[in-house]
Amino acid sequence: MPRHQVKQVICSLCGAEQEAQQNCVNCGVCMGKYFCDTCKLYDDDISKQQYHCNGCGICRTGGQENFFHCNKCGCCYSTLLRDSHPCVEGAMHHDCPVCFEYLFESRNDVIVMPCGHTIHKSCLNEMREHFQFTCPLCSKSVCDMSKVWEKLDMEISATPMPEPYQNKMVWILCNDCGKTSNVRFHFVAQKCLNCNSYNTRQTRG
Repeated sequence: MPRHQVKQVICSLCGAEQEAQQNCVNCGVCMGKYFCDTCKLYDDDISKQQYHCNGCGICRTGGQENFFHCNKCGCCYSTLLRDSHPCVEGAMHHDCPVCFEYLFESRNDVIVMPCGHTIHKSCLNEMREHFQFTCPLCSKSVCDMSKVWEKLDMEISATPMPEPYQNKMVWILCNDCGKTSNVRFHFVAQKCLNCNSYNTRQTRG
């Protein structure tokens, strides 16, 4: 929720001008069921479960009990990710790698990929619709690809290489685990010997 720089307010009921506060100093009317003295934010719709996060420096929605602030990532995450999210320095303080909207101020849902990088949920869904399953920033897989790797195993087994290439060896780098391997070259894909991922790139032949 954006911060509003409000110093003076006028009560709509009695017209008294005063410092920003929840209740009118003159008539006592409540000027907002939710009031943040830091952001000077008023809101009568408390169903959004607003709360102020000192770490983020802004008001957020969703209920304080449902979120925690990660100092390294510099943002609030769901409590479900407290012990499982990989920390990335300033993870939310950059643009979405797909639509380039600044994530920290975005009103759209933001999720954390397994690699720790953040992205709009809708942008990640759009990537999947176009069969893009790797992080746009670090190229690691964004979901469990084991079923896809099994299909590639079968495809490679059913596609023998031409005789000149049967003993060709190449070095590959795995985008998922970061290990290098010396493997047999295949037109379809090269499999990491460390984690069995096909999310690899050839480095030298």
